[in-house]
Amino acid sequence: MLNHIRPAIAILALMTLLTGVAYPLAVTGVAQVAFPDQASGSLVSDDAGQVRGSRLIAQAFDGDHWFQPRPSAGSYATVASAASNLAPSNPKLRERIEQASAKLGGQAPVPMQLLTTSGSGLDPHLSPEAAAWQIPRIAQTRGLNEAELLRLVEAHTERPLFGPAVVNVLALNLALADNPSTSSQ
Repeated sequence: MLNHIRPAIAILALMTLLTGVAYPLAVTGVAQVAFPDQASGSLVSDDAGQVRGSRLIAQAFDGDHWFQPRPSAGSYATVASAASNLAPSNPKLRERIEQASAKLGGQAPVPMQLLTTSGSGLDPHLSPEAAAWQIPRIAQTRGLNEAELLRLVEAHTERPLFGPAVVNVLALNLALADNPSTSSQ
């Protein structure tokens, strides 16, 4: 019987070392060499070197003087990343959308991106239209010219080869914070 168990244990140990240690280390090493920024989380740092967030994950911004990302079903926590899974006929979805609309000032019509969560609940991008919809509120709160904010949105609009144009909310808010003429009050 030991003749049957010994090879099984040896194969188990070998496969554990190969698939549980060697392969992950090799993939991590290749990723760090070929794509160092992405492998390290696509972190965004300010001028002082402090990490402010990731270009790949949305985060909450408190206050009317910031551009707001899409709502998150998991409070922007990566551990709870998931969609709300509420059907269009579910009254809880209507309630959540009404609350989000009221939080945004109740101006109609609110872009659906600002009322509904993304598939992961962590989408860091908005359409340029959804970002531009927020300009009057931010301009009023900060005492800025709307045209200046529109130029800032346009400067941070990414136009990928495939898919629609998008604006990274973190990058936009960091530019808003770094711009002396648009500094927070």
